Amino acid sequence: MNPVVHFEMPYDDAARMARFYEQAFAWKNQNLGPQMGHYVLATTTPTEGDRPVEPGAINGGFFPRKPDWPAQHPSIVISVDDIHAGIARVTAAGGEVLGEPMWIPGVGDYVSFMDTEGNRVSMLQPLGRG
Repeated sequence: MNPVVHFEMPYDDAARMARFYEQAFAWKNQNLGPQMGHYVLATTTPTEGDRPVEPGAINGGFFPRKPDWPAQHPSIVISVDDIHAGIARVTAAGGEVLGEPMWIPGVGDYVSFMDTEGNRVSMLQPLGRG
């Protein structure tokens, strides 16, 4: 099985978004800056290293909404052992991969896809896997 390991949501105003989730849920947010596309990591649960301590808990992130990106809605990230094999399985099952995998320094290979129901989902081959 390939577990859900991360969630993602778009934002229009990073400061407003961070303030909301910090106040409403006590999440910790870290803006990774322009070199990482202003992606904001959201820590929702205690971690050891980069792994949640509580079984089944996940952390997530927020990305800036962009007019030329498709399907900018909340989505999940699924961990895979081999991103290229995952792409092949998604395509064979009727999904559509959105572009080529991109390398995220310190994290691994990442790519988004549309499932057969029109949902944008992503997959990640974490460092050290594959």
